[in-house]
Amino acid sequence: MKGPLAIALIAAGAMLAGTSAQAAFITYFGEDLNNSATVPLSETPNSDAAESAFLGSLSGVGTEDFEGFATGTTAPLNLTFPGFGGGTLDATLTGDGRIKTVSEGSAFAGRYSVSGTNTWRADATGDDGFGVDFGQDIAAFGFYGIDIGDFGGQLLINFNLSSGGVHQEIVPHTVGSGGSTDGSVFYFGAIASSEDFLFTSLDFDLVAGPTTDIFSFDNMTIGELEQVTPVPTPGTLVLFASGLLVAGSMLWRRKRSDSGS
Repeated sequence: MKGPLAIALIAAGAMLAGTSAQAAFITYFGEDLNNSATVPLSETPNSDAAESAFLGSLSGVGTEDFEGFATGTTAPLNLTFPGFGGGTLDATLTGDGRIKTVSEGSAFAGRYSVSGTNTWRADATGDDGFGVDFGQDIAAFGFYGIDIGDFGGQLLINFNLSSGGVHQEIVPHTVGSGGSTDGSVFYFGAIASSEDFLFTSLDFDLVAGPTTDIFSFDNMTIGELEQVTPVPTPGTLVLFASGLLVAGSMLWRRKRSDSGS
């Protein structure tokens, strides 16, 4: 087979093949490595680019930067995510950790804030971590991680789905040893690919690493399904492919008609 119809069939086949296995989340990741427990990174271009790409896929989201908490405040924390849907959201952070204040331009044991002076300083002991309960369906979650993995730990996020069950995402940050990646920064964001993967809460765990570690989180951002920039669904792709077939067939027939006149 030759001509526009063949091209249409190839394009349709490629698009349909891409819908055969749907990923639970579209993820965004960028990392900027450091090797200092006392000097923070002055710039984090890779992490910032990942955040920009994540935010560019959303609208009206809310971000919790922890600046409204007094240093030393422990869980449970009431997170409001200012700007969420034009207002706020009452969510609850539980687990081991506390609010840590570090002056701008300095770092404490590799930990510091990417904006302002406050972070959530998490203590991870074995499989113990911390979690956030949103109290409603959430479609998107992103955050900055600071000084994570410098002693061999790998960060794992358990998304507790609204439909039941748990979906796990391993954050692909660099895993160091003995503090080799002190003060490194990354940004990780995840957006549910469909309403089947909405989640009401999530848990952070440190796996495949030491029995204890301490690290920081900053600028957590959330969004609802309605705030996700529309993307073609599998059904849309099928319809679009069908349209290509029809258009290709019409062009092929017209070409044959013109050549015979």
